[in-house]
Amino acid sequence: MNAVDILSRYYSPGSEAFHIVYTHSRSVADKALAIASMHPEMNLDLTFIEEAGLLHDVGVFLCNAPGIHCHGNYPYICHGYLGAELMLKDGFTRHALVCERHTGAGISLSDIRKENLPVPHRDMLPVSLEEKLICFADKFYSKTKLDQEKPIDKIRKSLSKYGDETVLRFDELCKLFLG
Repeated sequence: MNAVDILSRYYSPGSEAFHIVYTHSRSVADKALAIASMHPEMNLDLTFIEEAGLLHDVGVFLCNAPGIHCHGNYPYICHGYLGAELMLKDGFTRHALVCERHTGAGISLSDIRKENLPVPHRDMLPVSLEEKLICFADKFYSKTKLDQEKPIDKIRKSLSKYGDETVLRFDELCKLFLG
């Protein structure tokens, strides 16, 4: 499987949307691989981390996010489960789980209900170490400032608007991967 070929099916190569999603996703994959290299004891699947890191945001084009040149019909919060549906159609079950579970620091069913989010009513929390790692690495990069890695304090501040549980989940990921 070539992740770039898959992205190219959904984003026109050379388009701004492709550039943004690919550049962001490459940064996420590289960060995840760098962290993985610090943890040989975790026995992480590096090939999968690279592929899933590149594909975690495949569903963004289906969302209404004009600031990143995506003009779909769904709210941005939906990009994870929409990407998961695309990956499932392609037969990539593990990659689908990363797509669905990477948003925020994961989204719990209670958060979905409490906030009345327009996503399926199920836990969307990362489970495997690879899912957790890609979710974590994703927090360091935005799609609007592609060349900048965010510091942890800014990540915590941006996640705080989603509640204390989200920040606690992020802090747990920090302890797991950064010590």
